Amino acid sequence: MEGKIFDTHVQGLKYKAVRELIKAYDRGALATAYYDIPKLAIPGPNATLRCCIYKERAIFQERLNIINKGIDANTKAVVEVIDIACDECPADGILVTQACRGCLSHKCKEVCPRDAIEIVGKRAVINKDKCIECGKCVEACPYGAILKQQRPCVAGCKAQAISLDKATKKAVVSQDKCVSCGACVRQCPFGAVQERSLIMETLDLLKYSNNGENYKVYAIIAPSIASQVQSVTMGQLVSGILALGFDGVVEAAFGADVCLEHELAEWQSKGLLTTSCCPAFVAFVEKNFPEVLPYVSSSSSPMVETAKTIKKGDPTAKCIFIGPCAAKKMEVKSPKTQGWVDSAISFEELQAFFAARNVEVGDLAETEVNNATYFGRIFAKSGGITQGLVSLATEKGVEGLNPVSMNGLAECKLNLMKLRAKLKSNKLVENFFEGMACEGGCINGPLTLHQSSKNAVAIEAHGKQAKVDSISEAVRQYDAGKMDFQK
Repeated sequence: MEGKIFDTHVQGLKYKAVRELIKAYDRGALATAYYDIPKLAIPGPNATLRCCIYKERAIFQERLNIINKGIDANTKAVVEVIDIACDECPADGILVTQACRGCLSHKCKEVCPRDAIEIVGKRAVINKDKCIECGKCVEACPYGAILKQQRPCVAGCKAQAISLDKATKKAVVSQDKCVSCGACVRQCPFGAVQERSLIMETLDLLKYSNNGENYKVYAIIAPSIASQVQSVTMGQLVSGILALGFDGVVEAAFGADVCLEHELAEWQSKGLLTTSCCPAFVAFVEKNFPEVLPYVSSSSSPMVETAKTIKKGDPTAKCIFIGPCAAKKMEVKSPKTQGWVDSAISFEELQAFFAARNVEVGDLAETEVNNATYFGRIFAKSGGITQGLVSLATEKGVEGLNPVSMNGLAECKLNLMKLRAKLKSNKLVENFFEGMACEGGCINGPLTLHQSSKNAVAIEAHGKQAKVDSISEAVRQYDAGKMDFQK
């Protein structure tokens, strides 16, 4: 997790906020941190990001406040808009650019169903009072001179949970529609949308364990973490996590193996099933396709299944998930998890944790963690669950499985609409639906350090290094309620 750390400067700002809060926590200076850190992070005297350093500091302070808020069981919001940071994007709408050639055909005007386009001085002009933003003029213009402009957060939100306040033109998140996928966090160029954090809870859990004397604290690492390692090894990364005060590190991919076994058995019972490992996908089904809910797998997520095994062996243990996902923070606080997982931090926050505590991961010896199979590890990429389920079905001689992999919420929506229609007509072809809210899968989660086409290659290589021979072996450990932990 070294080298070029982040894809964007916005990630760097969030990193800086988390890093400095952890430092303040460690030296017992949280009482003044929200006043001191913005001045430290933005010393001035000249502004580099906004109109003045005072606005830059005010926005940075809001970042700190969102991190400190945490998430409770009654709080629906995981992502939040920083109002004072949301002021730079133009409003959405149809825009005629300078590329308009003033042609004679006037195709844009002819296709407009509301007569909202006039030709003034040989150029197309849009009457905003009439325009319904249907986009027909955009398609008709032979020069591509008319654009349908959307704010990046709105365009990135496939759950259609973000709109613009009519008065202020600022982004507003509808909690009735939001599935906490975090796409808006990654898409906003000004960092005006930020996810809430459980880092303060995590710090408390580690602190009050008293170096493992009161209880053990285990890190459950998402398989996608292998795609984030650059100039260090996975073994060094595990050692780095242990150096932060964790008593053990376990792969969530172990729980993924367990999920495969459970889901194949459940599919055999029902004949139709969707996955349940992605909490954003499950929330999308709950809010938009209630008819499909009976067919969502009853299996807990890999994160929860792993924590169950840890706590069956050590009931006093605390489990902290480390992953790329904003929705996992929602899942941790959901009553459905029944307290199996105690907290969650992101890959971005883990990087800040290393920096705050001066852990040089690249200087550490390796600690091997190998809890899962190849198939458990490739859960991290889109299509990985399907690949694992097909393999398991073949191994067990189960026939009739006809899966489809849904890559991103847009594909999920399209296929779920088809599924809903087929449920009414009772004409089903596909009978197992893998749902991933993030395009590409967890390897491109919104809280990864970097998103790249190389991430899938890294996960495939990581999968091939697995030492657990079969899913059956992982399930045997799960059923026994114990596994070997590393420290």
